[in-house]
Amino acid sequence: MRRAQGRAGHEDRRRAILEAALEVFAERGYQGATIAIVAERVGLSQQGVLHYFPNKQALLANVLALRDQNDLDVLLATAQGHATTLNFLAELVERNAERPGIVQSFTVLAAESVTQDHPARAYFVERYAQAREMLTALLERDLGGDPPRGISQRDAAVLLIAVLDGLQQQWLLSPDDVDMPALLRKFLQLIRPDSGSS
Repeated sequence: MRRAQGRAGHEDRRRAILEAALEVFAERGYQGATIAIVAERVGLSQQGVLHYFPNKQALLANVLALRDQNDLDVLLATAQGHATTLNFLAELVERNAERPGIVQSFTVLAAESVTQDHPARAYFVERYAQAREMLTALLERDLGGDPPRGISQRDAAVLLIAVLDGLQQQWLLSPDDVDMPALLRKFLQLIRPDSGSS
């Protein structure tokens, strides 16, 4: 019993460090973030944080994994009863609007990762490649054939990712002026084959 409680406490502390690091990366980017700032945010010494994560790169890798796990949790929570991926995608964006810290950290780190030596570069290259493949397959399944005006499903997937990223950035800067979920739903209507007939 005591060992189980110890494991639970260990996991709670680890999660608290990751959530604090996510906030710090969102505020300061990778270069501006330090183990000391994360430690202060979570109420630990630097050595306390280093006990869980041996260096800043390991902390970054785990923050990115946490972001992916949060996305997976949202996917599983919203996947029930959706007839089309497009509707499901809009609901996923709606859930993201409730998690500004995660959206902000992803946006900051993705922008920084374009530099050649950034430690998250390989992660984002792979993540965007996977997103292109996944959205291409889902658009093919949900829309059937090509979207209107001769755009290929793969091109539509690339453009959809650009819209998602652009909406996130504008929403982070002006949350009262940019309704991210509503605007995504409007954009999705543009690529539905029957959008002009309703």
